[in-house]
Amino acid sequence: MGTPTDAVQASDVVITMGCGDACPIFPGKRYEDWTLDDPAGQGIEAVRKIRDRVEKLIDELA
Repeated sequence: MGTPTDAVQASDVVITMGCGDACPIFPGKRYEDWTLDDPAGQGIEAVRKIRDRVEKLIDELA
């Protein structure tokens, strides 16, 4: 298993969640910054919103 940097280099799309300048930037990658609330303790609807967003991205990439 590699490092998080290895995962970013191997990816086509990189989803960040507010890391700003702290995230490494690799040319040629598509970056999206998602503002997500921590779903811990919020119930199933909070998790479904995240799932729906991930499914939409998967559909776009297919």
